[in-house]
Amino acid sequence: MAYTRYSRKYWRETLQAYLFLLPSIVILGIFVFWPIGFSLVLSFFKWDYTSAEKYFIGLGNYKELFRMSYPISLNLLYAILNTAVYALGALLSVRVAFYITASMTKYSRPKRKFSLFYTILFVLFILFYLVKAANPGFSVLWLLFSLLFIGYFIYVIRRYRKDNHITMMRSKSWTTLLLFIVFYIVFAFWLSRSGDELISYFRLAKESSDFLKAIYNTVYYVILSVPTQIGLALIIALLLNRNIKFKNLFRTAYFIPFVTSVVAVSLVWQWMFNDQFGLLNYFLSWFNINKIAWLKEERWTIPTIAMVSVWQHLGYTTVIFLAGLQNIDRSYYEAADVDGANGWQKFKFITWPLLSPTTFFIMIITMIGSFKIFSQIFILYQGLPGPVNKSGLTLVYYVFQKFYDEQRMGVASAAAYMLFLIILLLTFLQFWIGKKRVHYES
Repeated sequence: MAYTRYSRKYWRETLQAYLFLLPSIVILGIFVFWPIGFSLVLSFFKWDYTSAEKYFIGLGNYKELFRMSYPISLNLLYAILNTAVYALGALLSVRVAFYITASMTKYSRPKRKFSLFYTILFVLFILFYLVKAANPGFSVLWLLFSLLFIGYFIYVIRRYRKDNHITMMRSKSWTTLLLFIVFYIVFAFWLSRSGDELISYFRLAKESSDFLKAIYNTVYYVILSVPTQIGLALIIALLLNRNIKFKNLFRTAYFIPFVTSVVAVSLVWQWMFNDQFGLLNYFLSWFNINKIAWLKEERWTIPTIAMVSVWQHLGYTTVIFLAGLQNIDRSYYEAADVDGANGWQKFKFITWPLLSPTTFFIMIITMIGSFKIFSQIFILYQGLPGPVNKSGLTLVYYVFQKFYDEQRMGVASAAAYMLFLIILLLTFLQFWIGKKRVHYES
């Protein structure tokens, strides 16, 4: 009887809880879940407002997104393999640099067996460059050396991934990333000088496909805005976390742009970007720099949008960082003071590791928000995707154009789900990296 009474009470309370949630569930179902499901179905149909009929075309809308108006001179497979070899060559160079550094120390000398493996990899990499220089186009010999280098590199890493030398190089994550970027730029752009990797491929392809141009512009915007916003917000949060005068006033001042209307913010920046009497060009004139047509030149389109977005969302990111800083137990810093640690050592070994959960959260929400950029473009350029040549066309703007201007709901739905897949893959990648890099205070 006790079990029966408990069971009835449990089901009664559960029913009451769902009855309280029912209004929210109904509203979410009508305005969120149903449109999401319907748009997924619609992405497989050809339908627009000019015709009352809609019919199933399968993946036709998705194929149309990547269809080019004219062929380009660079082969996609060729670009992918070149990018893979350049990236692995840059990683090999980083490992060799750490290998040489470790060989000069007394306590962390790597094993001799790495000399043979690195030598073979380096020889294969040089052979790849020689074959590529002799045969600029796609060739069987070039393909053979590319696959041989990639396969052998993967074999070495898989076989010795648990070696102490590999672990030592992984621990220097920021140094590794910086050196990797430098070596990749050297191999892909300076030594190659042929523009045959994925970045060059998208530069050519974006002029032949609006959807690829939207992807290119969106990724360019994300690369500009996300690191800048996170870096500036962290610096400001560290300053506001100190004992300074008018601290609350500064916090409010930085947060106000975030709660201000996007339209108002964009209109103010539209005036500031004016090439004749704008505030930015007025400041540049102090340093005898010629006026810049911020809103008229194609090359400044994405940077201007990034500047507006970073300024508007900087306060929110700063507040989140500030909350994370204040959540760190002061006893860690007191112990560091006793040990004689300086400010940089405190940041490196206490603040940054314990702030990693906050940074992880900020990176995810900032990246997702950056991929959905639209309002600033629409206001700054008065309803156009940039001043010329659709230089401000982003993924969300592409969806808006296909749905609102061209009234092609099937293509718009397909583009929306491609955006969803891109964000989903990048979010999963961040979660995978976060498992190894995020440290939670115990």
